[in-house]
Amino acid sequence: QVQLVESGGGLVQPGGSLRLSCAASGFTLDNYAIGWFRQAPGKGREGVSCISSSTGSTYYAGSVKGRFTISRDNAKNVVYLQMNSLKPEDTAVYYCAAGRACLGYVLSPYMYWGQGTQVTVSS
Repeated sequence: QVQLVESGGGLVQPGGSLRLSCAASGFTLDNYAIGWFRQAPGKGREGVSCISSSTGSTYYAGSVKGRFTISRDNAKNVVYLQMNSLKPEDTAVYYCAAGRACLGYVLSPYMYWGQGTQVTVSS
């Protein structure tokens, strides 16, 4: 089954850290650019970060630059999003997706996406 599964979300205090994982099943993740998106309550889905398949270049939305780091472990078929210095406004459901290329920090187009993992930043 072709599937992406996000994990690692949870409740964290402001200033804390989480590491999200995006694990692929049924296809090889290293052949794809991988993007992270998020959707906060009452807002549309927004791009967060993207990592290319060819050069491994990474891109970040301005709101997370310097705090989040995207990386990939091709051997494990997993992409990570390390989130540090979390803020309440980072609260959202986070999704990963696999696609053709990074258009800046936004993956486009994409073929697969996961079910999302909830990140809540609150004291």
